[in-house]
Amino acid sequence: MSKSGHAFHSSVLREYDIRGIVGTTLSAADARAIGRAYATSILRAGGKTIALGFDGRLSSPELAEAVAEGLLSTGVHVKRVGLGPTPMLYFAIKHLHTDAGIMVTGSHNPSTHNGFKMALYAGPVYGDAIQAIGKIAENGDYATGTGTVEDIDIRDIYVERLVKDYVGERDLKIVWDAGNGAAGEILRRMTAKLPGKHILLFDDIDGNFPNHHPDPTVPENLVDLQRTVLEQGADLGIGFDGDGDRIGAIDNTGRIVWGDQLLAVYAKEVLASHPGSIIIADVKASQVLFDEIARLGGQPLMFKTGHSLIKAKMAETNSPLAGEMSGHIFFADKWYGFDDALYCGVRLASLVSRSGESLATIVDRLPTVFNTPETRFDVEASRKFQVIGEVKARLAADPSIKVNDIDGVRVTTADGWWLARASNTQEVLVARAEASTLAGLDRLKSQLVEQLGLSGISPPAGF
Repeated sequence: MSKSGHAFHSSVLREYDIRGIVGTTLSAADARAIGRAYATSILRAGGKTIALGFDGRLSSPELAEAVAEGLLSTGVHVKRVGLGPTPMLYFAIKHLHTDAGIMVTGSHNPSTHNGFKMALYAGPVYGDAIQAIGKIAENGDYATGTGTVEDIDIRDIYVERLVKDYVGERDLKIVWDAGNGAAGEILRRMTAKLPGKHILLFDDIDGNFPNHHPDPTVPENLVDLQRTVLEQGADLGIGFDGDGDRIGAIDNTGRIVWGDQLLAVYAKEVLASHPGSIIIADVKASQVLFDEIARLGGQPLMFKTGHSLIKAKMAETNSPLAGEMSGHIFFADKWYGFDDALYCGVRLASLVSRSGESLATIVDRLPTVFNTPETRFDVEASRKFQVIGEVKARLAADPSIKVNDIDGVRVTTADGWWLARASNTQEVLVARAEASTLAGLDRLKSQLVEQLGLSGISPPAGF
């Protein structure tokens, strides 16, 4: 064993992944140590093989090479699948039957950021497991050996699996926006195999993200997609984040279809095949979604935000479908239970094609509510969880208030609900409110602002 320890910057070991600013809080030396520590943890758990992939960021090839060096120094066998979206790495773990995988990706973060997502064959790596990897590196407690490596091109196999579940009855015109992210090459191959007409935006992989930031939860990043859908008279538009695991959607009228609305659309199809099943959504999702799942005969389950947490909960409850407001949507129905925006796009196109209706018509069947977008209240890292605890304690004094505290506080009143939770990845509190009337929404927002104000937190401008 080697005893030369490695200390990471205090900000990089996160709840769901490892992430930092390249050249400031994250370096090739960090990547090498992560490879050594992660492989050590896999070996000690009885594993021997690890898949490795990387996204299209400018720093990703160097970091992937450093990770590979770290992995090989422990004696594991590394299967490199190269440049592609994060879900292709997840698929590689399943298809190649590796014990684990590691993806070099900055996800939807700015171009200067990068990081690592990890998964086991059986599920995600997060929370205490990430801290344990950091501890192995800190102690220099690495396994040593001489590893082996092979390069495997699984792109065509992955694409064939993506399109396998497309079952359409009429050809559609679809606009796809890859946002210059890692999904571009796979998107070209995938749409070439799908029926209908496909218009691709920004499908060249460019880590500078020259056209717009690759985060489909931000309306400004969907403007090009919306405009092209309307100009082309398309049936729908589908956008991706930087590493292809989160989906954004536009209906035929140019409206954004948010993550919880998408989940409601998918739920009808999935529950027809899995009647009575549990469908999971995070605490930020609309009450409309939970009510729709129940109406369709499913069991709605509200759970914590976080793609790793939800994937683990899906496996525990044998849920065929789950999702988040952020556009992480997970199919275990016909798929593998991981978040894959390309696959979600195929399922959405298939669903609309078979329905005989427009996506706008399908979405318009859901009840109309008034809600805020996800709103971020800046707060110091040392205070964010304390503030939620203070709010919860104050609300507990009023027995007439209904509080769900599975992740922050979600408060239900006669008007609707409001939520405040501490982000696991940023120095912010995330807030949202939803009501059946605009007047009710104003009352909910006032309650939210009042509670946070009592803890010294001011609302962002315009909230």
